[in-house]
Amino acid sequence: MASNDEVKLAIYLDDLLTNYHIESKDERQYSEDNEDYLLMYMNAIRLENYAATTITNYRYELKRFMNYVEKPMLKVTTADVRQYLAAFSHLKSGTIATKLTIIGAFYAWLVREELILKSPTIKIKQPKVPKRLREGLTIEELELVRESCESLRQRALIEVFYSTACRLSELMAMNISDINWQDMSAVVYGKGSKERKVFFSFKALYHLKRYLKSRKDDCDALFVTTRRPFRRLTNRGIQYQINKIKLSSQVKKPLTPHVMRHTFATLSMDSGIELTDLQHLLGHEDPATTLRYAPVSEERKRQAFKKYHMQ
Repeated sequence: MASNDEVKLAIYLDDLLTNYHIESKDERQYSEDNEDYLLMYMNAIRLENYAATTITNYRYELKRFMNYVEKPMLKVTTADVRQYLAAFSHLKSGTIATKLTIIGAFYAWLVREELILKSPTIKIKQPKVPKRLREGLTIEELELVRESCESLRQRALIEVFYSTACRLSELMAMNISDINWQDMSAVVYGKGSKERKVFFSFKALYHLKRYLKSRKDDCDALFVTTRRPFRRLTNRGIQYQINKIKLSSQVKKPLTPHVMRHTFATLSMDSGIELTDLQHLLGHEDPATTLRYAPVSEERKRQAFKKYHMQ
């Protein structure tokens, strides 16, 4: 026969279980949690001096991933990540690799913050990305591009890109006051806000001065719009001008700010520049990165063999 205490316990448990029900977490709540983690991560990489464009790209990709999986980020599985990447199987492997890198970096941060034990991306291998030969312009093609410029601004853009090997974002942010005219140089801030000095050739300074003298504005930006209100030429505006030059030149190779940077690398290598010097001029931390920008031509290999091979 049950004691009074056992009867009371049975009544208590019966009442507890009768009134107990399981509720799924409100979708809005986990969405807010995801936004909080995303904001924390954006602040973290901002403090690590990630470039503004990189932060924007990371935020866009992670938001897209969150909207796809529709679950708390702390409960995402390897299968979720694979399913997301598979949804973009029609894209190039390089694009999918970038998506995986961004998601992986976010989860690596969650692990470091001890919010999860391990990353759901750790078992996913990066897709094989075919090596692309970055091809710069030849001297003849560069001259065609120069002659195809239709304005002082376009010619100055081409000459400054080629002389300084600036990235698009670096040239866009450059001001007139940044230029040391006597030293023929300027200080720019590259990836991760890293500072480096770039140099102007006599030809670049000549065409840049012509362009600056033609301007009727008081804007300090190195390249500005031609219509009022005068303002700094944006990345897209610069790309638009370079594309106009490309169409006029009828050069078959692609022509972009990055191609001009690569042209600087290949023509400098052909002229005998040391790899270490080129590495610093381009602002690379890893020499292997510089080698990707400056593949050795067959002719240069042949000349090097003749010059250095001992009989």
